[in-house]
Amino acid sequence: MLRNRLLANLFVFTLLFLAACGNTNTDQADAKEKKAEPTDLILATTTSTQDSGLLDVLLPIFEEENNVKVKTIAVGTGQALEMGTKGEADVLLVHAPKSEEELVTSGDAINRKRVMYNDFILVGPKDNPASINSEDINAAFKTISDSKANFVTRGDDSGTHKKELGIWTAVNIQPAGDTYISTGQGMGASLQIANEKNGYILTDRATWLAQEKNLTNLQIIVEGGKDLMNIYHVMQVNPEKHDMVNSKDAEKFVDFMVSSETQNVIESFGKKDYGQSLFFKYTE
Repeated sequence: MLRNRLLANLFVFTLLFLAACGNTNTDQADAKEKKAEPTDLILATTTSTQDSGLLDVLLPIFEEENNVKVKTIAVGTGQALEMGTKGEADVLLVHAPKSEEELVTSGDAINRKRVMYNDFILVGPKDNPASINSEDINAAFKTISDSKANFVTRGDDSGTHKKELGIWTAVNIQPAGDTYISTGQGMGASLQIANEKNGYILTDRATWLAQEKNLTNLQIIVEGGKDLMNIYHVMQVNPEKHDMVNSKDAEKFVDFMVSSETQNVIESFGKKDYGQSLFFKYTE
């Protein structure tokens, strides 16, 4: 009888053990299934954040921490901001402060925060056909115009294009003609065209450093002026005005970009390969 009782107890224990294993496996399978279905977030951003390689470093960290899949649309800042006004993106990472402020004022964007900065520089042919010898960017633009040297413009309403047009306006020049070459493309592609056309071009420093090894005909001509600071902000598209946006993950992305951990990654990005940071942390 004792033997029968022991066998019965063993049978019950085995059933309980198998049931527990089954529940554990089910829980693990459920967790794996949930993990395999990340939410989607649309990021509209300027080409410089992509061409420099910064997003290749930051986005995998954000995606892993939040189980989010980020779809990046890298265009000129003007186009990225327009996507915001139409509710075609969830979050924006751009560098045209005046235009950004207009988007916030219109109610299309919220939670705007300063993320980082670098600077704009003027690069041009190594033989410097315009004979620019001034450290003043306005004087350099005027010299280029007077000398009829080639100048390559992105012509895409990007943050860099907006900055360039502001400089031309400051010197009362409306550039035109065969020597004013509009690419309608991003920063990396436009630098390549300037290299081929022996032309001057305004660029952000990050893209220049990332592409410099392939731009054998170009060098930095003007840099360092206070008026050449290039500031980047991140902001959410307003869910109260555009109800189809993913506001939950957009808010997470804004918080991620200004977190101390991400700021340190931004500050160190590029140091190993280029001997200097491509962007500097600049939180509010």
